[in-house]
Amino acid sequence: MATIVGGKGEWMLACHDSSYKMSRVEIGRPAPGPDDVRITLKYCGMCHSDLHTVDGSWGVNKYPIAVGHELGGVVAEVGAAAAGKFKVGDKVAVGCMVHSCMTCGMCDSGLEQHCPQMTQTYSSPFPSGCGHDDCAGTWTNGGYSTGITVHSRFCYTVPAEMPLEHAGPLCCAGVTTYSPLARHVKGKAGQSVGVVGFGGLGHMAVKIAVAMGAKVTVFSRSEAKKAEAEALGATLAVYTDKAVVGGLFRQFDLILDTVSAPHEINDLISTLKPYTGVLTLIGGVPQPYQVAGFPMIFNGTRVEGSLIGGAACTQEMLNFCAEHKIAPDVKIIPASDAEKVFAGFQAGEGGPVRNVIDIATIMDVPEAQADAGSSK
Repeated sequence: MATIVGGKGEWMLACHDSSYKMSRVEIGRPAPGPDDVRITLKYCGMCHSDLHTVDGSWGVNKYPIAVGHELGGVVAEVGAAAAGKFKVGDKVAVGCMVHSCMTCGMCDSGLEQHCPQMTQTYSSPFPSGCGHDDCAGTWTNGGYSTGITVHSRFCYTVPAEMPLEHAGPLCCAGVTTYSPLARHVKGKAGQSVGVVGFGGLGHMAVKIAVAMGAKVTVFSRSEAKKAEAEALGATLAVYTDKAVVGGLFRQFDLILDTVSAPHEINDLISTLKPYTGVLTLIGGVPQPYQVAGFPMIFNGTRVEGSLIGGAACTQEMLNFCAEHKIAPDVKIIPASDAEKVFAGFQAGEGGPVRNVIDIATIMDVPEAQADAGSSK
C-alpha cells in the first residue's frame, strides 16, 4: 500500500536485507481520498511469497520493506465516494493487489490482477495520478503494519460469521484456488478434480472443490497424508507410483498444481480428459517446466496458469467460504516470531497451517536504528 517515507503515525515490521531480520519502522500512510478506506489492521497471514520477496530469490531486493498480502482489519475512516460500500467499524480484508488502472479491458472484465498497471500490496512502485502523489514512485509496503489506506475497489467485506484472522489468508490461498475452480468446475455436475500438493494451497483447493460438489483426488509423493485427505472428503493417489497414475487415465476435468518447487508434470497429462481437461499451474515455480510434446498432442491437453482472482471474484470467494464454512487452518503468532516462520519456510518446513501475525504485537518488536534506510 501507499507509503509516506519519513512519515509518522503507523509502524511496519520491516526487513532490511535478504537475511529477513526484522525490526519496527515508523512510516506514514496517506489520508483517504474520496475512493479510499483507511484500515486499522488486526491480522496478517504469512505467505511463502513474502519470504521469496525478502530473501532475494525473486530478485525484488527492495529494503526496508514490509511484506504481507493477507490482511484483516477494521475500517477506521472512509472517503466520501466509498461511503456507500463501507462504514467505520466494518470488518474488511485486503489481498495481493491494491490498485490498477480500472479502465482497461482486463479491469472492465473483472481481471484486475492482469492489468498492466496492477499494483501489488507490497514491492510495486506506487503510481502517480491516484491522488497520493506524495507516495508516487515509492514501493508499496504491505500488511506487516499497523494500518493502511487502500482504494475501496480492493477492500473486501468480511462476512459477519467469518473470523477476521481467517479472512486475510483466504484473500491469498483462498482466491488462488477458488478462481480456477469457479471457471472450470463451479455449477457443473459430475466434475473430477485432481490437486497436486497438499500444503496450504492444496488444502484450500480440496476444501473448495469438495464444497462445489466435485470428486477430488490429491496427488502426493507418499501415502503419509492419506487419512488427512480422506478427512476432507478426498482420495489420495501416490504421484510417484506409475501404476496408480496409469489407473487414472483420462479421468480429470481439472488438475490444480499447487507445488512451488520444480517437479515432473508429464505423467499428469494422460490423466486429463482430452481437450476438455485442464492442467492449471498456480504454484509459481520460477524455473521452466519440461513438457513432452507428443503426450500433449495425443491427449489434446490444455495447460494454463492462474493468478489469484479479480476484485469481484475475491469478494465472491469470501462469501462462498462463509456460506460453506470453509476456513484455512491458522495459528496466531506474535510479530517477534515472524523471523522463525521465515526460517522454517526456507528450511522447507511447510504444511497447511497458516501463521497469522497479531498486528498489535508489532509494537513489542525493537525499533530500527535511525539509518535503516528508505523505501525509495
